[in-house]
Amino acid sequence: MSVQQLKRRFNLKEYNKMPQVGILQQDERVELIRGEILKRSPAGRLHAACVNRLTRLFSQRLGDRALVSVQNPVELDNYSEPEPDVVLLEPKADFYASGHPQSQDIFLIVEVADSTIKFDGEIKVALYGENNVVEVWLVDINEQCLEVYRQPIGSIYQEVQKLKRGEFLSVQRFSDINIQVDEILG
Repeated sequence: MSVQQLKRRFNLKEYNKMPQVGILQQDERVELIRGEILKRSPAGRLHAACVNRLTRLFSQRLGDRALVSVQNPVELDNYSEPEPDVVLLEPKADFYASGHPQSQDIFLIVEVADSTIKFDGEIKVALYGENNVVEVWLVDINEQCLEVYRQPIGSIYQEVQKLKRGEFLSVQRFSDINIQVDEILG
């Protein structure tokens, strides 16, 4: 006999109050995904290096055309506030001091994955699609490839492309900037 466990989901207001009242530490590596508070995996050296490469690459190539946000929260809906590895945002004068970026502010989300590839690929990419994030890149460190997701309808991206070393791509919003997969993977 199977017993269904009931879960208590947290909303953004409750989640954001937790550090203030001591339930969560300010620097605790967690994120809110569909109402559940999930621990984020520690970043290994290859993961960190890839995030650093992406940050430098986007900053150099895009300049002031986009704000490069690294491992900071994005507010997707009332139950989800993930902290993607890299996000390209619409520039704002206050650098989002007035509130976390939302879907309409996002040009691109990049998730870098080694041990979290299944979770990032199945759960987070679908969550981004549900919330109309126009483009997501999933960097698979283990397989040495990059998956590009575009044109979300519901939780499904209509355009999915898998790129390997030697191939080129560009951010949909910035089609004039070409990036070689090798520049991301190192």
